[in-house]
Amino acid sequence: MKRVVVTGLGAVTPIGNNVQEFWNSLINGVSGAAPITRFDTTQFKTKFACEVKNFDASSIFEKNEIRKYDLFTQYALYAADEAVKNANIDFDSLNKNRIGVIWGCGDGGISTFEEQIGEYKLGNGTPRFSPFFIPKRIVNIASGVISIKYGLRGINYTTAAACSASNTAIIDAFNYIRWGKADMMITGGSEASVTESSIGGFNASKALSTLNDDYSKASRPFDATRDGFVLGEGAGVVILESYEHAIKRNAVILAEIVGGGLAADAYHLTGTHPEGEGAVLGMELALEEAGISPDQIDYINAHATSTPTGDLSELKAVEKVFGINPNANISATKSMTGHLLGGAGAIEAIACIKAVQENIVPPTINTQDVEPEFADKFNLTLGKAQSREVNYAMSNTFGFGGHVASSIFKKFEK
Repeated sequence: MKRVVVTGLGAVTPIGNNVQEFWNSLINGVSGAAPITRFDTTQFKTKFACEVKNFDASSIFEKNEIRKYDLFTQYALYAADEAVKNANIDFDSLNKNRIGVIWGCGDGGISTFEEQIGEYKLGNGTPRFSPFFIPKRIVNIASGVISIKYGLRGINYTTAAACSASNTAIIDAFNYIRWGKADMMITGGSEASVTESSIGGFNASKALSTLNDDYSKASRPFDATRDGFVLGEGAGVVILESYEHAIKRNAVILAEIVGGGLAADAYHLTGTHPEGEGAVLGMELALEEAGISPDQIDYINAHATSTPTGDLSELKAVEKVFGINPNANISATKSMTGHLLGGAGAIEAIACIKAVQENIVPPTINTQDVEPEFADKFNLTLGKAQSREVNYAMSNTFGFGGHVASSIFKKFEK
């Protein structure tokens, strides 16, 4: 099996439109929550979200290009552009047949779908849809467009595993490289779901916080008073390549990915298993693949969306795998970014990689009253970032349908 390293990162998030802005906001505990600007929320129970701010697509697209791409694809291309530049890649000097794209997304072009159907319903019944309607809305288009932009002919597809989609994509990319099926992969995920149907649908299922009067504190994972997640949006890109390939092109290596565990709760349509059975299996598989023991993990970026049942099941799973008061700091960066759904795992992988690089664990903000059962069992990194040696970091993601993905990043050593 080949070693797989990280050589590039890119991000568009509610708290920063590049990796450094994102990281600075994370370690300083900045909340990305604000009133929704995309539509009139008068009739909605939730009136806030973690939207991307000051996003300028024209910086990398021509005007006639922008209309071809839904926002989730624009985010993907924008973050990919940063990552490719960050990794100092000259694709023309490489074998493009062995470079691919695996992307994670849940909703695809949901805003395009709403817009086009809305216009049709308001019309005279004549179906006059944009010729870009289908390619703008299909969930796989971001991976295709990224490959087209750079002329990459290798493995190319999209993982649609709900909120674990981009972590699953990263693990798949890791596997293809270590198996020798690819030299380099652009991977990660994006989402642009701050729309009427998303807010309305999640409200109907009682999944979203309705703390409209104090929205910046609404995402409060592990807090006994939490009332649901805050919807986020954006994209994260991680460029992976084999160690040999990276060395040959004199790449700067940021970290190494050493383990990935994929599993399922096999329990409920939307709810996690109350005892975290799938999460336990995913974490154990990732540890086994990395060849390390639980006490070697220094940081766990928890899925922790701030839902009443989900946070509890994850902490129960962590206790089963790591025990009480483990070596690892735990934090929930969704307290700042909100929940990016299919894009969550990508930006949280970046948080883990930066933690390994900088030896800083980003905090869990807003949490005041930790669930009594777990108040004294874990270091949840409450309130402020903590400096410590971070040699191994784990990222957990779980999705509707019971999907589980856990990945492990390691400080790079030659």
